[in-house]
Amino acid sequence: MSAALQVTAFGLALLSTFFLLLATCTDCWMVNADDSLEVSHKCRGLWRECVTNMQDGVRTCDQYDSILADHPVKIVVTRTLMITADLLAGLALAALVLGLDCITFLKEDPCVKLKMCYGAGVILGAGSILGLTGSVWYAVDVYMERAMLVSHNIFLGVHYDFGWSCWLGMAGSTGCFVASVLLTCCLY
Repeated sequence: MSAALQVTAFGLALLSTFFLLLATCTDCWMVNADDSLEVSHKCRGLWRECVTNMQDGVRTCDQYDSILADHPVKIVVTRTLMITADLLAGLALAALVLGLDCITFLKEDPCVKLKMCYGAGVILGAGSILGLTGSVWYAVDVYMERAMLVSHNIFLGVHYDFGWSCWLGMAGSTGCFVASVLLTCCLY
């Protein structure tokens, strides 16, 4: 039972960490949600803004200025939280691999292996909270920006909605949290 639970938690943690990394690296955290006939599809991310021409599929991207340049708070905070979540999830995966019962590392000391799995669960939980905070922070800021424009009757021609990268960050963080719960609460 314990080995099956460990492998399940490892598979979930691996997939969720991949989702977190993909969300951090991709550039579609905000998409234009205009219902009119648009000839282009706009995506804003943490690192750049891209526009795809819907007629011929040509995509052009503008990199943001230097990382040290002044950026909106939502981008800086989300970058920081997502990168930290990625690093913690990667560290937890490394510890979890060494703590799995099916790995021969430290086979003679099962108590240490169990502590490694528990520690990986705690680290994974911390990473999941940071990733979820970053994703939800960005989503709430997008919603507040849109609500402010609507409340002031300002129409700029394009309004943005949550992109698939934001949803991927939330899904990856939630998966890491579930894997953390499996490792910390259900393993004993």
